[in-house]
Amino acid sequence: MLSKKTRYALKALVVLGKNFGGIPIQISRIAAEEHIPKKFLEQILLDLRNAGLLFSKKGSGGGYGLVKDPSEISVVQILRLTGGPVALLPCVSLNFYQKCEECENEDTCGIRDAFVEVRDATLKILTETSIADLILREKKLLEKFGL
Repeated sequence: MLSKKTRYALKALVVLGKNFGGIPIQISRIAAEEHIPKKFLEQILLDLRNAGLLFSKKGSGGGYGLVKDPSEISVVQILRLTGGPVALLPCVSLNFYQKCEECENEDTCGIRDAFVEVRDATLKILTETSIADLILREKKLLEKFGL
């Protein structure tokens, strides 16, 4: 399950991606449009700026914008920046590995073996999906439902 931090980061990046190349967007606007607590969003955007994905401009007309094209920012990158594991089980995680206490032998565990496949498939999808892809999916869904 995605953490709120990851979901909010993705939502904010979609807003910023739709505006790529335009004037910076104020935190208050993103928070209001996406129903994200402003203080939490401030910390998330600061983390994304420190990671080199965003720039910020102070003063009137200030706000945040993307440094990179939305097609160059993968969902897996955001998941990892916001501290979330890709794997559903800690014993198959590449970055957050933990041995399962109840497992006698990881090499012969059928459950672990199945979830390694799930992790690999998930990792492939999330690596190949960019913020631009999320924007395009949203646009197609809005058209599909006539909104």
